Amino acid sequence: MGRKRWSFKNLGKYSWPWRFSSSAFRWRRLNFHLFILDDVLFKIISVFEAIILVSTLCFFYLCCGCHF
Repeated sequence: MGRKRWSFKNLGKYSWPWRFSSSAFRWRRLNFHLFILDDVLFKIISVFEAIILVSTLCFFYLCCGCHF
């Protein structure tokens, strides 16, 4: 009783339709200016988030913190 062995040669005859559609899965090239814009927006949002977090912490300690 012989078992069928799997190989890449057998895969080739069944995978030919995928060769034509593989270009649909490629990433398109992005513009370099988008990376700069992304970097600047990340820094601005990070600073804004840090201000919000610090102000929330200050509000907590002023209103709900230790009472003497």
